[in-house]
Amino acid sequence: MLDPASRDIERYMDLVAMRQKLVAANIANAHTPGYKTRDIDFQFEYQAALEGSKPDVIEAPGLKSRNDGNNVSLDRELRLLAENAIRFNAASSFWKGEYRQIKSAIQEGKNG
Repeated sequence: MLDPASRDIERYMDLVAMRQKLVAANIANAHTPGYKTRDIDFQFEYQAALEGSKPDVIEAPGLKSRNDGNNVSLDRELRLLAENAIRFNAASSFWKGEYRQIKSAIQEGKNG
C-alpha cells in the first residue's frame, strides 16, 4: 500500500498527464473552426483530487476567438507544455526520492 505522500504524488502526476493530453488536443485543433481551448484549473483540481474528486475539464477562460470561432493560442499552449515538463520533472524527482528511502529501509532491514 502506498503511503499518503506517494498517493499525493500519484494524483499530482495523473493531473500532469491529463493536462498534457488536453494541451496536445488543443494544439492538434489549433486550426479547427469553432474549437474551444480546453484545460483544467490545476491548483483547484489538485486539491479536489486529494479529496477524491475527479478533475473537471473546462473551456479556458479569457481567450480571444478568431473569425472562425477557434480560440487556441499556440503561445499559451507551448507555455503550458514547458510548465508541464517542469511539474513532471519535479514530481518524478520527488517520487524517486521516496522510492530510494523505501529501498534503503528494506536494505537496512535485511542487513540488520
